[in-house]
Amino acid sequence: MANPYSGEVSLVIDGREHVLKLTLGALAELEDSMKAGSLVDMVQRFESGDYSSSDVLALILAGLRGGGSALDAQALLTADIEGGPMAAARVAAKLLARAFMVPGEA
Repeated sequence: MANPYSGEVSLVIDGREHVLKLTLGALAELEDSMKAGSLVDMVQRFESGDYSSSDVLALILAGLRGGGSALDAQALLTADIEGGPMAAARVAAKLLARAFMVPGEA
C-alpha cells in the first residue's frame, strides 16, 4: 500500500498493485527521458496539459523504478493498467505532485 506522506502512489498493473515513488535518481532519469531542461519545465508540462502519452509512460516507469519495481519499459508497453490511459495520466500527475509536496499536504 502506498504512503502518500512519503510521496508514494499506487497503480494496478496486470492485476498487481505497484508502489511508485520519484526518488532523486528517478527524477534525473525522467528529466533526461522527457528531454526537459529542468524539473520546473517538467512540472510545467504536466500542469499546462502539454504532455504526451510517452511522457506519462516515462513518469510511470521512473516511479516504478523509484518504488523498487523490476518492470521495464518493454513490459509497461504491453501491460494492462487498471483504469486505462486516463487513470495512468492521473497517477502520473499525482506522482509528480507528491514528489514536490511538503510532508503532511497529501
